[in-house]
Amino acid sequence: MYVTVDRPVREWQGLIIPDPGVYTLDEAHKRIGFVAQHMMVSPVRGEFAKGAATISVGADPLRSSISATIRADSINTHNPERDAHLSGPDFLDVSRYPTLEYRSTGITWEADNDPIFNWARLRNNPLSRRGTVADLPAAATRASGRFVINGQLTVKDVTRPVDMQMEFGGARRDPYDRDIFGFSASAELDREAFGLVWNVALEAGGFLVGKKIRIEIAGEAIRNA
Repeated sequence: MYVTVDRPVREWQGLIIPDPGVYTLDEAHKRIGFVAQHMMVSPVRGEFAKGAATISVGADPLRSSISATIRADSINTHNPERDAHLSGPDFLDVSRYPTLEYRSTGITWEADNDPIFNWARLRNNPLSRRGTVADLPAAATRASGRFVINGQLTVKDVTRPVDMQMEFGGARRDPYDRDIFGFSASAELDREAFGLVWNVALEAGGFLVGKKIRIEIAGEAIRNA
C-alpha cells in the first residue's frame, strides 16, 4: 500500500520516498570511489571523477532500475605514477576500454528485523511488557532505509554480477524547486574476476595489491524536468 504525502514524495514501508520518474545523478553531489589493499597492510583510496547514472523510480519502488557509466580515464588516487599504471594495460587499459558499466537487475528491501530494534520497540510498547514481534507497534516514518541492488558490472568487456548494499538517505525538494533524493552504496568484488590480475609477490608472503576491491558510491539524484 502506498500513501501519498505532500509532493514530491510519498510514504512506503515507513520511508519517505521520491515520486515515480527518471532521476539523474547530480554532478555536483557525487562520489564514485574505491578502496584497495596495499602491501597487505594499508588501504589505498581512489575515485573516478567522471561518471553518470540514471535512476528510473517506479510506482513500485522495488521495480525501479539503475544504469551507470564511469569514465575509466578519470581514475585518481592522488599519485600520478600509480594512476598511469592503473590506466594502462596491466589494469583498466583505458585506451581500449574507456568506460565501466553497471546495470541493475533487481532491487530488494531490507526491513528493520534486527533483534535490537524489535527489543527497543517492545520495551516502548505501553500495551504489553510481554509482547512478541507480532505485537509490535508500527515503526515511525523515517528518512533512511536499506536496499540491496542486484546488478551486472562490466569492466574490460567482462561482465559479472555485483550486488550493492544501498542506504537510502531521504527525499525532498531542494531550494531550487527540484525533486531530489540521496543515497550511498557499497560493494566488494574480486578484481581478478574481471581480468585485472597484475600483481607482485612479496618476499615476506602475500601480494603487493589486494584482490578484493571495495566500491563506495554516494550522491544525490535530481528528477528530470
